[in-house]
Amino acid sequence: MSKRMPGRFKFFIGGSILGAITCYYLNKPRQLKEWSPITGPYTKDISPREKQWPPSVPIPFGYPGPINDAFPRKAYYASYNRQLRHPNWVFEHLTNESLKIGEGVDRKFSKFHEDPEIPAMFSAKLTDYYKSGYDRGHMAPAADARFSQESLNETFYLTNIAPQVGVGFNRDYWAFLEEFCRRLVHKELFTDVYVFTGPAYLPYEENGKLMPFHYACNWYVKYKLIGDPPNVAVPTHFFKVVLAVKNDDSQTSGKLYALDCFLIPNQSIPHNAPLENFVVPLNALERATGLKFFENLREKTVPLCEATKCVLVPPLRWMITLTQDDNF
Repeated sequence: MSKRMPGRFKFFIGGSILGAITCYYLNKPRQLKEWSPITGPYTKDISPREKQWPPSVPIPFGYPGPINDAFPRKAYYASYNRQLRHPNWVFEHLTNESLKIGEGVDRKFSKFHEDPEIPAMFSAKLTDYYKSGYDRGHMAPAADARFSQESLNETFYLTNIAPQVGVGFNRDYWAFLEEFCRRLVHKELFTDVYVFTGPAYLPYEENGKLMPFHYACNWYVKYKLIGDPPNVAVPTHFFKVVLAVKNDDSQTSGKLYALDCFLIPNQSIPHNAPLENFVVPLNALERATGLKFFENLREKTVPLCEATKCVLVPPLRWMITLTQDDNF
């Protein structure tokens, strides 16, 4: 799909971008029980794949990786990057049922914590974020997972977290975008909203000037690291790929599928910046991240910002506090 973008931003994302991120493997066997937007009402066995792959490559003393751990949680599914110490992506399925608030569920019982399923040498640490200047930014928002205390608590695993600028981004514009996704269910009457959220690392020209593409050597991908030792990468951008579905008799399938991709710099964004300024073509985001989104459906979709108004409404202050970091 094609959307209008500011010329400078379109030029920026259209150049050389990151290579592919490879397959995702499960690290440990476990069972999923009870209902959740990700697993449904069934018990599902998750089999280990790390020891099975690759089955026939002649590496006699152990396969070195990469291992991209995948974690099905109650409210989301996360793919974790051991090198960058944050998610590759996190997937959510939002419905009226999943956005209900369970009895007794309270943010005060939830604490940020390291994920015990990640080997210590590859795990982000709470101390990595302490006084780093960055918030522990949720990929799957806590406000999306209040149907049980367990589902809420799971959003505070560091495998669902990446470093985000606090004021003006995580606590403001990014929180408004998260609320926009919930409003698609509550206010715009979409029955199902599927969201991929994750980090991106985009190139820029070293001296800050936009150059013709044949000057490729002037472009860099550069990002900060936090922690001691500095192992946790700070993304230059974050994305949300939003697919909203509703019943529509005018469509051959009986359903309307509306999709748009939002790519936002990890920096303070003015509250009045139009959300449509950050809409990017799906294939551009895929080139930037090495990922494929909704590949089997994309030909059936219409632009989300044509199917509904892409207008941000600040959430209630108490809802922002669900994800506001106490890191400072």
